[in-house]
This record gives sequence, C-alpha cells and structure tokens, in this order.
Amino acid sequence: MNNIVFVLLRRLHAPLIALIIVYAVSVLGFVLIPGMDDQGQPYRMNFFHAFYFVSFMGTTIGFGEIPYPFTDAQRMWTVVSIYATVFAWLYAIGSMLSAMQDPAFRELLTSSAFRRSIRRINGPFYLICGYGDTGSMLVKALTEVDKRAVVVEIDQERINALELEDLKHFVPGLCADAVHPDTLIEAGLKLPNCIGVIALTNNDAVNLRVAITSKLLNPSQLTVARAESHDFEANIASFGTDHIINPFDIFAGRLAMALHSPGTYLLHEWMASAPHEPLTDPLFPPIGKWVICGYGRFGKAVHERLRKESVEVRIIEAKPDITDAPSNVVIGRGTEAVTLKQAEIEDAVGVVAGTDDDGNNLSILMTSRELNPDLFMVARQNSRHNDAVFQAANLDLIMQRGSIIGHKIFALIQSPMLDAFLRAARQQSNEWANELISRISGITDIEAPVTWELNISEEDSPAMYAAARSRERIQLWQLYRDPRNREETLACIPLFCDRSDRQMLLPDDDTKIFPGDRVLFCGLAGAHSMMEWISGNQNVLSYIQTGEEHPSGYLWRLMTGRNNKVRHQ
Repeated sequence: MNNIVFVLLRRLHAPLIALIIVYAVSVLGFVLIPGMDDQGQPYRMNFFHAFYFVSFMGTTIGFGEIPYPFTDAQRMWTVVSIYATVFAWLYAIGSMLSAMQDPAFRELLTSSAFRRSIRRINGPFYLICGYGDTGSMLVKALTEVDKRAVVVEIDQERINALELEDLKHFVPGLCADAVHPDTLIEAGLKLPNCIGVIALTNNDAVNLRVAITSKLLNPSQLTVARAESHDFEANIASFGTDHIINPFDIFAGRLAMALHSPGTYLLHEWMASAPHEPLTDPLFPPIGKWVICGYGRFGKAVHERLRKESVEVRIIEAKPDITDAPSNVVIGRGTEAVTLKQAEIEDAVGVVAGTDDDGNNLSILMTSRELNPDLFMVARQNSRHNDAVFQAANLDLIMQRGSIIGHKIFALIQSPMLDAFLRAARQQSNEWANELISRISGITDIEAPVTWELNISEEDSPAMYAAARSRERIQLWQLYRDPRNREETLACIPLFCDRSDRQMLLPDDDTKIFPGDRVLFCGLAGAHSMMEWISGNQNVLSYIQTGEEHPSGYLWRLMTGRNNKVRHQ
C-alpha cells in the first residue's frame, strides 16, 4: 500500500501543487480584500472563513456570501477564484484518471491486492503454477474438498477465467511468469502455510525451474511437477522433486493394465476420481494387432507398453526421420484410407490416434471405423474445447492430458497413502480387484467414492489415540461404526493400513489399532464426516465401544445426575 501511495503521489505531484497554489492564492485574496459588515463598517475575512468559502466554491456545490454580503472587489475576486479552482480541479482529476489507467500502475494495484489476498489465507494452501486444462480441473477439485489454492499464470485471459469461475473458495490469481523466483515468492512460496508447489505449465523447462526454486527456497514442502519428456523428467527428479507426472506414460500404463487386468484398471480409475465424478464403466480392450497413428511422445509411450504386453503393433508416422520411428513404419498421417490399409487396419483389433492435432485424430478414427467397424478406438484429445466433438464421436477411450495429470495430483494430495495402496493392488490378481470393485459398488450410488486417511495421532484423532494407548486397545471395526447407531456400519471400506513395521492391504475388522497407525478408507463423503466425529469425541467413541451414552454438556450432566438420584430414591 505504501508503494501505491508513493507512485500515485509521484505521478500527481504537479497537479497537486497547482491545486494547492490556486487554493492558497484564493484564500489569501479573500483575507486581504476588505469587505463591509451589516453596519457599514470595514471587515476583513479571517483565514478559516476564507478557506471554508473557497472549499465549497471550488467544488461548485453552490454557496452563499459569508458572513456578510460581498463588495464588488470581493465578488470580482470570487469570479477569478471560481475559474482558477475549476481548471485546477479538472487538471488534477484528469491526471488522476490518467494515472489510474496506466498499465504499470494497474499492475501495481493488482499485485498489491494479490499480496493482501495471500496474507488473508490463514490455513495451508497449494501454489499452482499454470491454469490451463489441468490447473483449472485441479483447483476446482481442491476447493471442493475445502483445500485452499493460489494460482500463478502467465496468460491474463486465464486469470480472468479464474476470477469468473464459480469455486467453493476464493482462489487468488496472479498474472506473471512462474519461471522467476520473485514471482513465486510474491505468491507465497516462502510462507509457512504454503505446503506444496505444483508446476503445471505446458513448458517442461519452466516446470523444471519452478521445481528447482521450490526445493531450494522451501525444501520441506511438497513439490509436484508435470513433465512430458523423459530428459526433463530425469532432470527434475535430480533435484529431489517429490512427484513427477508424465501423462503419456501414465495413460500408456493404464491402457496396458486394462489389457491384462481390467478390474485393476477400473479400481485405479475410481480411486483417482475427483469429487462428484460419475463411476466409470469397465473397459475391455481386445488382444490382437493394434495400429498407432503418430509416433511422438504419446505414440512412443503407448508403443512401448503394448510391446511389453506382447501385442503386435503397426505404426503410421508422417515424419519418421524426426521421430526416430522403427524401420517398418508406414509413412503417412493416417487420415487417408490408403495409409490405414497399408497398416492392415482391416485385420487390427484396435487403433490409437495419437497426433498433436485433434482434427487429424478424429479424421483417423472416422476413416478407421469405415474400414473396420469393430475396432477398439483410442484418441488423444489435446484441447478441452473439443469435448463435445470427442464425446459425440462415441470412442472407447480418450486420453486428455489435463484430466490424467489433474486426477493423479489430486489423489496424491487428498490421500498420500493412495499411491502405496495402488502399487500393492497392482501386485494382486484381477479377481481380487473385481471383488473389491464389487464391495465398493455396494456402498456407492452413481458417484465415484472419495478417499481419506485416518491418522491415529493426538493431533488428528485425540479420542482414538487415547483409546489406542489403553490396555484394551481398539479394533478396526470400531473406526467405522455409525455414531448414531452402533449396530450399523458407515458406508466405507478400509483399504490400507500403514504401520511402522508393516503394511496391510484390506485389513480385517478385528485388526488392533496402535498409536501412529494410518488407515486409508474409501466411501461416501458423509462417512468421512462421521468418522471425524468419532475420532475427535471421546463420548461418541465410548458409545461405539460400550453402547452406553455419556452426557458431555454441563447442563445435560446435571439433569442426568438428578434423574439418577430420583431413581435411586
């Protein structure tokens, strides 16, 4: 605020000086010019009356001659003062409007308002660099679960879109280049309540710089970076970045997983869903020959994972020399029927349109469908603006970079244990995953389940922590009983238990809970709220354990005590 006042005064010093001089000369003139009172005696106006008269005269709000009617000399000076003050005010107001419209001053006002917004955030927040498709999806998901966020974006139009977004919590946004450390510091990087930095720009070099700055200036906070190149991915990892998200590798891995374990694939999709997203349907990609159109970063990732699954793959690439495609590649874009026939599309079971042009990808798929209506169709969608077109194409699977990255990061933030659970789940059979999916389907309706962690600690769950330290201890089933009726269970499933000495996948109900345990649950959002009530209220937990209700309020305890005395008498 001091900078704003200083800059404004520096730009308005000339009109302010002019205004002050005009007022001073006008006041002095009224003091020096003699007047006449109601008795016909000479009278001189004092400085207070003169300043009072010039003040309301200069603002042209009307006036009366005070304290006595003016003489001709005073009225002549009044005419001169009126024109002088009016021109002085026009000069001052015009200069002020010009200063307010100056881009540099408006940027200073925006930056000052942004800093005030950062200071008003009392709880922890995440600093998100980049507000494209991924950033907008992630910010919305975070605010839905009451997590705060701050956005840095180089494109002013996207900042304007953020301000117009109907979010659950206000999200401050700054239009600046995240590559500069000063920008990140201004956005709150070094504040103690900044618990994570997420680099989501469409430039791997910028994401690298953000990750480096974050780890050097605030090493303890979570750092997540997007990388679409293996070279940058290795570079970012060398600085100790906590998580590096490559959307092409993630999607290729999910597609390969769906080929050999559809149940595990569906489990991943459900667990990584954002709040209020519908349950996705099972996916059953066929085994056989596949055709990949486009051998860029996406095509290479899919080709590598399909080859590991022993799937026969044919590649179509328009610039094989640049992309370092295999020798048996079919040269072309894949939009022509001739090229697709050369890749033996009639004998294929699936086609992947993976170029960086949405129009070409849709053309590839439509032409492929005409040649082979039974194909399993996978498309790469580069822009969310084309959602309606891709949905109307009735494809089997769509790869959206923003959706994949956003879901992955949201899952890491919302439930850090989820990554360990999914790694353990991938080691299980497809039948095991199908059984767990069946159990999850029994507690959810049409929306994907939410996941949460329960930490048995004095800070997060004091009631359960005290019970876990007692001799009798508590068992897992007591954590998700309904506090309104202990005979019923909450709509949730314990997925994973992390203990200091071991980890348990799908722990049994009679598993004893120890201090320091971390338990991962999935279920309905209402079950999470009820569990928080149980974990923090000793009387509620006692009811779950014994079935006896204990009054907690003073008045209720007093009334209960009197009733007990009456019954004993």
